Amino acid sequence: MTETLAQMIAFPPDEIQAAAALIADCDRRATHHVLDLGGCETRWRVWGSGTPLVLIHGGHGAWTHWIRNIEALAAHFRVIVPDLAGFGDSADFAAAAHAPERLELLVESLRLGVEHLAPEGPLHLAGFSFGGAVAGLLAPRLPRLERLALLGCGGHGGARRDKQALHDWRAHEGAQRWQALLQNVEAFMLAGPADALALQVHGQACERTRFRSKAISRSPLLLQALQDFDKPVLLVWGEDDVTAIPAEAAQALSQQRPGRDWTILAGAGHWVQYERPEAVNTLLASWLQAA
Repeated sequence: MTETLAQMIAFPPDEIQAAAALIADCDRRATHHVLDLGGCETRWRVWGSGTPLVLIHGGHGAWTHWIRNIEALAAHFRVIVPDLAGFGDSADFAAAAHAPERLELLVESLRLGVEHLAPEGPLHLAGFSFGGAVAGLLAPRLPRLERLALLGCGGHGGARRDKQALHDWRAHEGAQRWQALLQNVEAFMLAGPADALALQVHGQACERTRFRSKAISRSPLLLQALQDFDKPVLLVWGEDDVTAIPAEAAQALSQQRPGRDWTILAGAGHWVQYERPEAVNTLLASWLQAA
């Protein structure tokens, strides 16, 4: 893939190679678990030690949505990151792509996986984008959960600020396919220009996505899921996130409940933990350990 991408996209070959090496090195340092959960094999990766922190990736994503956060967070926590069923290295459910039961199957498979890999003691949960909506549904099913962090979360049901229509990258091949993926990651995920790592993460994840998550992300399901949730919640958005008007979404999800904090980070779009990794890593480590 490295040579092909270098030929197709205007990134220097050494930057593309460095991005691929970074992903491969992070993957090598993980302990891998393949779990058969409800008849669907899912791949989980684990780094570090301490209180478990489960990270849930977004739609058209994989564990690599957290590529700039894993090492820093693993210095404080036992970081557990699944590829959700229908994404990345995990298998998919037998249900049709848009079957309504898919979401329940997904949340339940996550619950089983967390209980298997972190069977006792306190734990934390964080979700990004579609994974934030999923984390909000999962959180009430984890009685040992202490804190929940939601980054650029879907499921708020509020207004969006789309900059431009996304390209149908599946309709193209070769250079045009990669160009469409590059334009999409810059239009939807980032406030600034993409680098070679962002494109590789996004492109590889898109190619392996089988779960259709858009309708779930754009629904207001998180409002109901958190209505009676009584654990501390942290809400984080990038200032330029196109999937929300951050202050409005934060106020809606706060639901005037105590223990719900929110922050908006400048210099970031939707993929806030990628564009502002130092700020997000510091914030998460500090907030989660305040329990």
